[in-house]
Amino acid sequence: MSVAATPLLAVRDLHVSFDTADGVVHAVDGVSFEVRAGETLAIVGESGSGKTVSVLTIMGLTRAPRTRIAGSILLAGRELATATEDDLRRIRGDDVAMIFQDPLSSLHPYFKISDQLVEAVRAHREVGRGEALRRALELLDLVGIPDARRRAAGYPHELSGGMRQRVMIAMALVNDPRLLIADEPTTALDVTVQAQILELLARLQAERGMAIVIVSHDLGVVAGLAHDVAVMYAGRIVEQAPAATLFSAPEHPYTWGLLRSMPRLDRPREEDLVAIPGRPPSLIHRPGGCRFHPRCPYVREAHRRVQPELVAGDGDPLHRTACLLAGPERRALWAWLRAGDAPAPPRRASSAAPVEPPPASPAAPGEPPPAPAAAPGEPPSAPPAPTPATMPKSPPAAPEP
Repeated sequence: MSVAATPLLAVRDLHVSFDTADGVVHAVDGVSFEVRAGETLAIVGESGSGKTVSVLTIMGLTRAPRTRIAGSILLAGRELATATEDDLRRIRGDDVAMIFQDPLSSLHPYFKISDQLVEAVRAHREVGRGEALRRALELLDLVGIPDARRRAAGYPHELSGGMRQRVMIAMALVNDPRLLIADEPTTALDVTVQAQILELLARLQAERGMAIVIVSHDLGVVAGLAHDVAVMYAGRIVEQAPAATLFSAPEHPYTWGLLRSMPRLDRPREEDLVAIPGRPPSLIHRPGGCRFHPRCPYVREAHRRVQPELVAGDGDPLHRTACLLAGPERRALWAWLRAGDAPAPPRRASSAAPVEPPPASPAAPGEPPPAPAAAPGEPPSAPPAPTPATMPKSPPAAPEP
């Protein structure tokens, strides 16, 4: 492997659990990923999927008496999972830095912006206050804060949400880290400021060649920034692929749900968004088998017992999915859902042959599209789908036998 291909950050089989009065919370369960210099990895999923705990553990911020951590976290070949607290203090803010979700709570309300930035510089550099202040003002100007000297003399509550987030980015970059972790960096910001922050991160990455790990619940936020995307659910990665592949050909039902819940410019404005039914499972009392099976419209009986592994698909070693449905069937189901002109095959409890993709020729105006042909050995297909005017927005789930 060449030096350029060597990952800057490599996380291997990471497990993080918390002992609580209610039981053990399995927040992260066997997560593995890597990111190279100059690239961006996005970790997406609903709240409670383990995204933030994963990146906080990289920073060493989940260590506590009632926390159990296992696995490997290599940063430029240095093991962080077993590093001492003194070593982690030297690494945090220098080799790796983090932008937290809420800048107002991350910045100290009693200290001026300049004092907090100067402290971040002097914690890792043997420089005087004047040199540290010069560096702080340089970073504030770099992240697009106008009249940086006057703003630096103010307090966090005197800045807007977008300005505070820019200050947090400046503080994270003040010591030129090799890895930047951004945990929901656009939360609570309006869409125009979101776009500005994402453009700023992309520009700074291009100028500095740093690696970025961005955490978000919104696939739309990371679409234009990420090189690779890892989708997390219930503490595990269920799908991982290059961003272009994941957005064009996703293969996990949970990823389909995330994508279908987003508004799209190429769909009719009056079309309803499709929510994922149910809610994420408890990480104390986890469901058996596939963690997503209680919410999956395509669950089979075996899925309740067998936990799928994250494996590469046919012909693409970079696209890995943890799903027990066969690859051809997953691709056919996504073709139905993406077309939006016929309901997807209903929930079934027994194993079945892969579903054929929808026919290429459209139905005549006002006529329902034909149902897919049954596979050999399968019963005849259901009657034709209803017309678009009466068609349900999401496939109904058939009762379990």
